[in-house]
Amino acid sequence: MKRITTLCIALLCILLSAAAQEKVVKLKVIETSDVHGNYYPYNFITQRPWDGSLARVYSYVQEQRRQYGDNLLLLDNGDILQGQPTAYYYNYIDTVSTHLCAAMLNYMKYDAGNMGNHDVETGHAVYDRWVRQCRFPILGANIVRTADGKPYLPPYKVIERDGVKIVVIGMITPAIPAWLSENLWQGLRFDDMVETARHWVPIIQEKEHPDVLLGLFHSGLEGHLMLGKYDENASLEVAQKVPGFDAVLIGHDHTRHCLKTLNTTGDSVLVIDPANNARVVADVDITLHLKDGKLTSKEVAGKLTPMKDIPASAEFMKEFAPQYKAVEKFVSTPIGTFEEGISTRPAYFGPSAFIDFIHTLQLSITKADVSFAAPLSFDAEIPKGTIRVSDMFNLYKFENMLYTMRLSGQEIKGYLEMSYALWTNQMKSPDDHLLLFSDTPGKGFPLQNASFNFDSAAGIIYTVDVTKPAGEKVHIVSMADGTPFLPNHIYKVAVNSYRGNGGGELLTKGAGIPKAELQERIVFSTDKDLRYYLMEYIKKQGRMNPKALNQWKFIPENWTVPASQRDYKLLFRD
Repeated sequence: MKRITTLCIALLCILLSAAAQEKVVKLKVIETSDVHGNYYPYNFITQRPWDGSLARVYSYVQEQRRQYGDNLLLLDNGDILQGQPTAYYYNYIDTVSTHLCAAMLNYMKYDAGNMGNHDVETGHAVYDRWVRQCRFPILGANIVRTADGKPYLPPYKVIERDGVKIVVIGMITPAIPAWLSENLWQGLRFDDMVETARHWVPIIQEKEHPDVLLGLFHSGLEGHLMLGKYDENASLEVAQKVPGFDAVLIGHDHTRHCLKTLNTTGDSVLVIDPANNARVVADVDITLHLKDGKLTSKEVAGKLTPMKDIPASAEFMKEFAPQYKAVEKFVSTPIGTFEEGISTRPAYFGPSAFIDFIHTLQLSITKADVSFAAPLSFDAEIPKGTIRVSDMFNLYKFENMLYTMRLSGQEIKGYLEMSYALWTNQMKSPDDHLLLFSDTPGKGFPLQNASFNFDSAAGIIYTVDVTKPAGEKVHIVSMADGTPFLPNHIYKVAVNSYRGNGGGELLTKGAGIPKAELQERIVFSTDKDLRYYLMEYIKKQGRMNPKALNQWKFIPENWTVPASQRDYKLLFRD
């Protein structure tokens, strides 16, 4: 009997020893991306409740932390400093207080962040202050100082949880120079993502020996070369071509993705994107099996979790109530009166009071001959009555500067030809669409191309014949004052800084101006964003009644007018 008992004890000891040597670790990774200033569950532009927000994300994170504890990793993937007035106010108005975004991310206990192109757009003074105030690293492996060739920001972050080592490497889309003036990123360069990953991943593997390697990339799934040299959306390419990643958490393209791909060694890599405005988070579960402290296997699974039905955290809202009130007071400030409301909706079908108001201001500030402008927001409206600061974010979505550039008449025509090729269908019968609708089912956006590239012009009289093929639609009749428009004459043209730096490629592909030549074409730049000048203009005028300039039209009108009515109903289903 004693021998049996001793044997049982020995077997139990062996089993306990084996169990002690084996361990399962479960990690939860939550990613936000392209939050665009949506910190509160309230849209300060439309002045309506909002179904996204960091306030809702915090409720979800706290719920998950009760299950995972310190094994939850919280990551942000950039484009968080631009969009809502909440960001604008702490970027440019209150620059003394701790930036609201830094305070909130610290409060939520983010483990790492990443830089986005719209964060860079705020300028060194803003993003450098924000980076200093965040109590966690903002990453940027491919943001390099030109002075010494070293990373401007930490390339990666090492995180240890429950005996497991996780490394997060951050990168940004390298296409920044295609959109933003160099004064916003002076002293920096943005390297190719695949090449950067090929440089850093072996270093990380040799130095850190991670159990989990995560990519945090402010770059979309896949896309074309911008200006023929910048691989804007290279996240899938990195996942496939650079072995070592377990998951690549992406953003920038405002599109939801959750998929598995294979790298060159045949290993599976999760690629996940929560789109924008904190309406959804990327939710990744990683299960690791260890024996004697060594990793034996792991499983990675991902899903996209909506925030819409998750209540905003009362604790969060109370903590940041004073900042909420400050922003609310700022956006509620009256600046003038519109006698009639304006909307971007008519802008898709001809001249509109909305776009022509921007044209008028651009021509007034720059004294240019011609102005280019587009509907930056797909569907924006400013009602008649008192105009407040909040309306300015509907009128002009981005913090673009205003440039005056030198373009020939032929370059102006080429620019417009590309714009209308992106914008309009080639009608072959009166029953065809006027607009170029998407032919991709489930794309989520009704048009083939983004509306912020639908530039019209003011200062010239012209027609757009939608029965003609791309490149042959635009006929410029004269200058607005009736004087001849000359193909070889050099004109002063007002454009926003995004366009002036090559954004949308209307100047490079359309007008045919080499990217390297754009800077020398700029003869004037404002020192403040265009929204500021719009506000000042409205304050000065007091009471206004914006009207369409009616300097261009679609032809043949017996086709385009009925087609406009049909396409309007398709585009705006309400």
